[in-house]
Amino acid sequence: MASISTRRILATRPCLRAAGLSGASSYILRATFSSAATRVGARQQQLRYQQPRTYTPLRTSVRWSSTPATGSKIWTFEEIQSLSTKKPPKPTLIDVREPNELASTGRIPGAVNIPIMTAPESFHITPSEFEERFGYDRPDKDAEVVFYCKAGVRSRAASVMAREAGWTNVGEYPGSWTEWSGKGGAVEK
Repeated sequence: MASISTRRILATRPCLRAAGLSGASSYILRATFSSAATRVGARQQQLRYQQPRTYTPLRTSVRWSSTPATGSKIWTFEEIQSLSTKKPPKPTLIDVREPNELASTGRIPGAVNIPIMTAPESFHITPSEFEERFGYDRPDKDAEVVFYCKAGVRSRAASVMAREAGWTNVGEYPGSWTEWSGKGGAVEK
């Protein structure tokens, strides 16, 4: 009788199997492998006669770009800088970054925060619910609002959402916080 390691070697090398084992052990090994081969062969035969499957590609995810949304006014660094010196700024400047981002970087003076990722329904709730959640009055739907974030992507999404919710005077600052801090804009903590 062969050892276990020899059996493994012989099982993987058919040319050695007949020479290395004799009697019942050789028969058992051949029977085991031949029945497996029969099952594989039958499965391959079955696959040949199946109907071809149709290929349906998966949907690709939607990616936002920092190009301006249709109908949004685009604001420059200089315009936002002059806007941030007014108290309160008109139009309303809205930072859509998350609160933890604001805590680490600060914000443009006079801006209010509506975190678009954790509170995307903000434009669809009632004014009283908005005030309760954020602590200030929701801008009127006919008031001009300007959105910014870190790099302009979320601000574009927010402007689209605001337009869909009924705001008509929507603006974007595509340079957002990256440009503001890079050009030395004032920071409110």
